[in-house]
Amino acid sequence: MKIELKKVLVRDLVEDYEDNDELGVRAYGGKLDVRPPYQREFVYKDKQRDAVIETLRRNFPLNVMYWAVRDDGTFEVIDGQQRTISICQYVESDFSISIDGHQLSFHNLQQDQQDQILDYELMVYLCEGTDSERLDWFKTINIAGEKLTDQELRNAVYHGTWVSAAKKFFSKNGCPAYAIGSDYMTGSPIRQDYLETAIKWINNGDVDGYMAAHQHDPNANPLWLYFQNVIAWVKATFPKRRKEMRSVQWGPLYNQFKDADLDPVKLEAEIFTLMQDEDVTKKSGIYIYVLNREERHLSIRAFTDNQKREAYERQEGICPVCKEHFELAEMEADHITPWHAGGRTIAANCKMLCKEDNRRKSGV
Repeated sequence: MKIELKKVLVRDLVEDYEDNDELGVRAYGGKLDVRPPYQREFVYKDKQRDAVIETLRRNFPLNVMYWAVRDDGTFEVIDGQQRTISICQYVESDFSISIDGHQLSFHNLQQDQQDQILDYELMVYLCEGTDSERLDWFKTINIAGEKLTDQELRNAVYHGTWVSAAKKFFSKNGCPAYAIGSDYMTGSPIRQDYLETAIKWINNGDVDGYMAAHQHDPNANPLWLYFQNVIAWVKATFPKRRKEMRSVQWGPLYNQFKDADLDPVKLEAEIFTLMQDEDVTKKSGIYIYVLNREERHLSIRAFTDNQKREAYERQEGICPVCKEHFELAEMEADHITPWHAGGRTIAANCKMLCKEDNRRKSGV
């Protein structure tokens, strides 16, 4: 790989700056692709963005940037997208920073102050090499920066027509996936959480396998249609929205139960009751439980040490199943009347079984 150090003036960097949903982000007279397919969306917080401009304003050194040289002589950003966009947005007066107690955009500055920023020299390494060499370098230099998410790295490894298409659905602020799914998911579209989740859902958790198989597909329509179907099924099956729904992995439930004959009214009645049950400590698990009836998803409240001691003394250390005597540490608590039959997690409903009998009963 060939690497060359170049000094780039801010005034040259911001020339013909453009941020377009379809064409991406370009700068440097249209010769710099600021956001190639594998790059993350803009994720800087206001404090980070403002610090970049303050660095320029005070003539402090800004971290070096890395551009890849393309075959046609144009460039693409390997590292420095966040700083580049911060600089361009400020010169475009898209935001202001605090200077001497006043919030000033670029157009509010005096001419000499503007020129000082525009004449700032950025240090840029230009690299020429194969796609794989550039991507390897991209991973390496980002280790020291803000850590990329696993999905951001996958976007780099499998970049191509499919990633570009999928990001339009899943990876922008206010993207279509966020518009229909934000009540039912956690995470951030711009950090690729929505895209990663959708792929996990459609391919049983194998994100890399799906992206490798579809890397050169002309569009991501099958994934987007699948995602819409999942959300539509959730809304129809569980029409009452609750905050706990955002923690549920809906894809696997859709895959398993999409063709089941479900009654939303009966499901809601049971969910309503379970939400008020103090023994159910994981409320998001209720949605899984009402479909597959596996109590482990509810994390039923455990008996306290005092309740266990009370039951142990009441039984005089005798296991009611095998009738043998055990020390307290050799026994485990169980419900006398099972929770699913209405038994509560209270002292009067606690019994102590030897570990072997309790685990045999539980099928462990």
